[in-house]
Amino acid sequence: MNKATAVTADARRELEEDLALLVDKVRRVGALAQHVKAQGLIIDYKSDGSVVTNADLEVNLWLKEALMQVRPHYGWQSEESPDTDARLSKARVFVLDPIDGTMGFTKGSPYWTIALAIVENGQPVAGVVYAPDAQELYAAGLGLGATLNGAPIHATTTAALDGAHVIGDARVFGKAIWRGDWPRLLVTSRPSVAYRMVCVAAGRADFTLALTPKRDWDVAASTLIAREAGAKTSDHLGNPYHFNGKSSLKPSLVCACEPLYAEIIRRCGHLATLDHI
Repeated sequence: MNKATAVTADARRELEEDLALLVDKVRRVGALAQHVKAQGLIIDYKSDGSVVTNADLEVNLWLKEALMQVRPHYGWQSEESPDTDARLSKARVFVLDPIDGTMGFTKGSPYWTIALAIVENGQPVAGVVYAPDAQELYAAGLGLGATLNGAPIHATTTAALDGAHVIGDARVFGKAIWRGDWPRLLVTSRPSVAYRMVCVAAGRADFTLALTPKRDWDVAASTLIAREAGAKTSDHLGNPYHFNGKSSLKPSLVCACEPLYAEIIRRCGHLATLDHI
């Protein structure tokens, strides 16, 4: 075995260990979130009006302590932690949404998720999206493929928008912003952005589209899972995501099976700014 091969093998082993760490910790904390919910949620509101619960905060605290104890040299970025520039100098960074789809979580939907990724050089290299109530754990490592509960998953090969299954907000497609009507679409809704994306990865939907801003923690883990399953992700103008930058803001989201992606981007191309959406 030459040196280059040995390095590659070592890197793969390290990646597999990191992914196994994410899977283990997310499974454990999923049970904690369910327990907190069963005991009774305390609901509060952030300054931007979004909902936060005691479960969000407890999941965040538990995972930060558990992960940073074994990977103290990694950075940390989470929806429920104060953000600092310290992560910008780290080679690898944990990116967490403790509970994605919090509003649905409070209303009894089973499709809330815990989304956790490791980002390196601006891109996710390991990612897990766990829906404890639905008993679905999606995972991926860079170059390792994507799985649902340990079984490989793949995006669809749907090539026509007419009749395609989109997971998201049906109202988006009826807005006056479009140059021409969208074809007939089958639209279903789920509260978690991460869950919508992994549904595309698993072939349960053909695409998801959001014209409202997202954050790194909303899409980092599911971006990798989607890519490893053969789907494509970007903002609505086709700009690829870069993670662990100074700003966590992402202007929009497109996640689609490969044959539909270019047509969706084409339909969005005139929307240079989304201020009026």
